[in-house]
Amino acid sequence: MIWACADSYEEEYSVFTPEYFVNKQYSPFFYTGNEVYYGLGYTDGSNTWYNDVIVDEWYEHFNHQFNKASLQYLLLKASEGAVDSIHRKFTGTLKALPAKYPAIVTGSVSPKMLNAFYNYLKQAKNSEDYSVNDQYYSWDKVKPNHSPANQASTLISAFDAETDPFIKERLWFQAVRYYYFLDNSSSATAVKLFNQFKDHFPKNLIYYRTMGYVAGYYYRQKNYALSNYMYSSCYDYTYKLKIPSFWSFHPQNESDWNATLRLAKTPEEKITLWHMLGVQYDAARAIRTIAAINPKSEKLDLLLSRLINIREAGTGGGKPADSVIKSDNDGKRLVESIALKNNTAKPYYWNLAAGYLNFLDSNYTAASRFYATAKGQFPAGDKMIVAQAKLLDLMLYIKSLKKMDANAEAKLIEPLNWLANLRDNKTRIKDLRFDNAISVCNLAIARLYKKQGNTIREVCFNNSAQYFYADSARVQHMIDLLNKPDKTAFEQAMMRYYPVTLNNLYYHQAISLAYQQKLPEAIAQLKKMKPEDFVLAGNPFTGRMLDCHDCDHAALQKQKFTPLSFLQTLNTLDTEIKQGKNVYSNAYAAANAYYNITYYGNARLFYESDVVATGPTGRYYYEGEPRMDDKLTSMQVAIKYYQLARKNAATDEQRARCTFMLSKCALNEIYNDPNFKGADKFADIKASQPVMDAYYNYFTELKEKYNKTAYYKEALKECGYLSDYVGRK
Repeated sequence: MIWACADSYEEEYSVFTPEYFVNKQYSPFFYTGNEVYYGLGYTDGSNTWYNDVIVDEWYEHFNHQFNKASLQYLLLKASEGAVDSIHRKFTGTLKALPAKYPAIVTGSVSPKMLNAFYNYLKQAKNSEDYSVNDQYYSWDKVKPNHSPANQASTLISAFDAETDPFIKERLWFQAVRYYYFLDNSSSATAVKLFNQFKDHFPKNLIYYRTMGYVAGYYYRQKNYALSNYMYSSCYDYTYKLKIPSFWSFHPQNESDWNATLRLAKTPEEKITLWHMLGVQYDAARAIRTIAAINPKSEKLDLLLSRLINIREAGTGGGKPADSVIKSDNDGKRLVESIALKNNTAKPYYWNLAAGYLNFLDSNYTAASRFYATAKGQFPAGDKMIVAQAKLLDLMLYIKSLKKMDANAEAKLIEPLNWLANLRDNKTRIKDLRFDNAISVCNLAIARLYKKQGNTIREVCFNNSAQYFYADSARVQHMIDLLNKPDKTAFEQAMMRYYPVTLNNLYYHQAISLAYQQKLPEAIAQLKKMKPEDFVLAGNPFTGRMLDCHDCDHAALQKQKFTPLSFLQTLNTLDTEIKQGKNVYSNAYAAANAYYNITYYGNARLFYESDVVATGPTGRYYYEGEPRMDDKLTSMQVAIKYYQLARKNAATDEQRARCTFMLSKCALNEIYNDPNFKGADKFADIKASQPVMDAYYNYFTELKEKYNKTAYYKEALKECGYLSDYVGRK
């Protein structure tokens, strides 16, 4: 049974690539935190898992004479009725087939073989009613299908009469499966039938598929020892049986596990059993046991990869390799001991693993020693393993550094460019896991630069230090570095990791100046940008009684504003206000503009960039550093202009409008208070008393001074807070 949630994804935590060391047939069992099987996700495939093999086996049986497309149709798509009609057409009892059927091309296949094939195929199609289950994704318990009681004689008669060994084995499979699905006292006949004829047929895929149903019968009878032993035999036979056999392999306790081990007839069978147990439960225990039996067994490879990748992920899963996670000292010592014996099939693999496990525990000297040994053992010409080692070496070198000096920077030029080329797909190395290595290396370099007080280079490698952008001088230094024509080789490599563009920085400088009301300077910064202006979704100069930025965005707009045209217009308004021109209308429009470029307005897009967060929360700042967030929520500039507009208003309607907008600003300042608990709990608000007084004073003014205005009456209908206030008073 699987319980799963949607929209999950595998976090990048691994830098050790199992594809380079483990036989591809074991790839579904590579460690993965969120998927059922690595590379296969939650796909079921149980009804189609053997389709290609089935078609190929029949194609070989007919000596390539039966058209493969015709075989695929008959074996995989045709219904029992369609097969019967095609058979009757072949025997001459049906004159013509319906037009929907494709032409069946049988080449030089003998009539006897064709007749036997069609007779078998009708039996096989009939069995699909109970053997194929389409209820893959039901959350409820799926009711198992049961085979009909009256089909036994037909199957057994066909089996007894068949002389072709190829078809007879398949009828044996159908009969054993039939009795398994019968699921009553007669289902034990599946075991009897299997044992009676198991030595009559070659041990091929259909043989082990038949054995799988017998193993399922024993599991149902709680004979877990024998069931698991049989599943291990199926698992070991072929890649195609590994997933279904592993899915059903379930040792219950130490007692039945030991009973399973006693059934093993050869050392290789014991290795397979321990291998399966290790993949499912305890990789280290299985590694220790298998290495004692045969240290060169390829089944060790998968277990080692899982031990490493699980260690990378950490006990909680999904943790980056750079984070501090619980050490697996026992596993590390086990891998070291095997690596030191130098008697495995891939000694370089064990030495790299031992080195990497020491690296994860910050034992850098030991890691370096194991890596050096591994390099002398690499198979010649294996570029992938060389790339894996280079990645591990780079991480080790950077984490071992005590400071970033000219020597360290010179050594890092080539590997930093190599990593950036991998990230940018300029260099492709199949399956190499490098994403988290970039994070580990960048963070380690940034920490060294931070310790050395080099903020510019720190931010180049770790741009999460957002406090950097609160200082205009620091931003200008970064702009100067980006514009520097003669960057050193290291600076060129370093800047490949800095995600912010010149345009981003110019824009950040511009909006920072805009919030400081330094409009000419802000406009000058915007003009430095390459033409990448975007359009604001709503008109920032309009005011709304109730905030609704979606409504503003959908409203018909006579003029669209880019950030540049917006600031130019705002600057014109400000200039005219200073000149005493149209002070009310200009101040009211400017107030709306400064309101709308806050978190509460319709022009949030104005402050969103690769530098500023998309909302006023969620950024980390060092204590004492200025916060851009405060500007994004503050109502102070809007209040100044609404007050100026009210002072210069000519009518009570205008004054009422300004007063109500001032009440909105005061309410937003309450929301800005860190102690604010919720808009429906004003009694619990611990905002400063002056702010609360201002909010309610505006309502008092509206009620006492402007209650005759149309605007007041409209506000009374639209604003629940005002209506409640007036009702209480």
